[in-house]
Amino acid sequence: MSVASKSEVFSSRWGMLLAMLGMAVGTGNIWRFPRIAASNGGGSFLVAWVVFLLAWSVPLLILEFGMGKGTRSGSIGAFVKTLGPKFAWMGAWIAFVATAIMFYYSVVMGWTIRFFVGTLTGEVPGATPSAFWDSFHSTGGALITHVVAMLMGLFVVSRGVKGIETAAKFLIPSLIILIMVLAVRAVTLPGASAGLEFLFTPDWAALANYEIWIQALTQNAWDTGAGWGLVLTYALYMRADEDTALNAFVIGFGNNSMSLLAGIMVLCTVFSVMPDAASEIVGAGNEGLTFIWVPQLFQQIPGGRLFQGLFFLALVFAAWTSLIAMIELASRILIDLGMARSRAIMAVGLAGILFGIPSALKLEIFQNQDWVWGVGLMLSGFFFAFAVLRYGVTKWREKFINQEGSDIHIGAWWDWAMRLVAVEAVVLALWWLWEARSDDVAATWTLFSPYNVGTVLIQFVIVVVILRLANNWLAKTVQARWQSPTSAMLNSSEEGS
Repeated sequence: MSVASKSEVFSSRWGMLLAMLGMAVGTGNIWRFPRIAASNGGGSFLVAWVVFLLAWSVPLLILEFGMGKGTRSGSIGAFVKTLGPKFAWMGAWIAFVATAIMFYYSVVMGWTIRFFVGTLTGEVPGATPSAFWDSFHSTGGALITHVVAMLMGLFVVSRGVKGIETAAKFLIPSLIILIMVLAVRAVTLPGASAGLEFLFTPDWAALANYEIWIQALTQNAWDTGAGWGLVLTYALYMRADEDTALNAFVIGFGNNSMSLLAGIMVLCTVFSVMPDAASEIVGAGNEGLTFIWVPQLFQQIPGGRLFQGLFFLALVFAAWTSLIAMIELASRILIDLGMARSRAIMAVGLAGILFGIPSALKLEIFQNQDWVWGVGLMLSGFFFAFAVLRYGVTKWREKFINQEGSDIHIGAWWDWAMRLVAVEAVVLALWWLWEARSDDVAATWTLFSPYNVGTVLIQFVIVVVILRLANNWLAKTVQARWQSPTSAMLNSSEEGS
């Protein structure tokens, strides 16, 4: 069956929460948040980011907890059980987006591994960080570390839920300690207050810029894992009497607290050590802020090599725990489609290695995929909201959230929040398309050109067409895995329409 057996559950709430935090706290917090916040105005971005934590991430986390625990299936099976077989493709879209992110996420983890090793050996900061970065990529080093990262993730997932929980119990407390130590060190540097002022002082006029809101939404999705299907996947391994709502709040606020600590750590260091170059540094691109500038910053503070090593070790831990969740999600989908777990993990590992090669070899492709599937998370979130709205949002809340074992009662505010999630996704997508109408047409429709409208729409259409064509097969296959397909259905299509 696709349903998790009784033995496939987290052994304790503590273990489950740590695994969930491991899924959520990743390089999106340490590598992505500081650079996105910095390049979008600091305090202005933070306002939009907090808004979407409450209006997007937490409601979706609650939804995913309930859907995973209630259906005991991966995203495809969950959508079939919730909406009926016609909507299997929506669950498949959610799984595909998370898997597409996995393909290049392992590349990022590979970077962190190489820079951590380079710090230990003295290659960084022994070499100019930018020269080390260029040499690392030009010699194919990123490809090797990408493979190493995938193998590390596969090693843990191959040991099942127990392996995931055991890894989380070590990695997450270690990660929290590392980030707190680094943040405390950063705020004690002379001139660090300028970094705090940049991060926490908004320019209210800048909030009229649509890009800040889109970046804040995609960053929230990156930060928390809301709308990825990762929480859904882990939630199907929850005990039957486990809480859903309070756990979702803990994950959302705990995760974003880690992002704030990472932002404080990086930006306080930037404004303390290189105040004159701060504007150039905070405007650095995907890899620039973390992998080129941060080593230069650590070189200029007492004990810099030690703190640099701790920084990249924290990145390795964060990336590893999140990659584990992505591999588990993709493997769960294949298991639901009838593949044995061991073979599913091998298939995901092979696909991850092969499809991650382009991003490992060419930064432009990496940047393109980061942009496309980061935006794709908006559509994933919309599909989750659509599923609940069609089922009947109040009925869903009472059946799957406010159930036995819940520590807190979720009121009608969540019903409106889910309606708002759907509206947010549509409005931001239309706003983005409208504002992008003035982009250069030639660049806009270049398939793998980073950061344009056309590349997103082309890749979205290709994937949606394929998934729609495969819909009937997907639905029939997951249904065939259930012992009693008819009784397993929730009959919600008729009741919620």
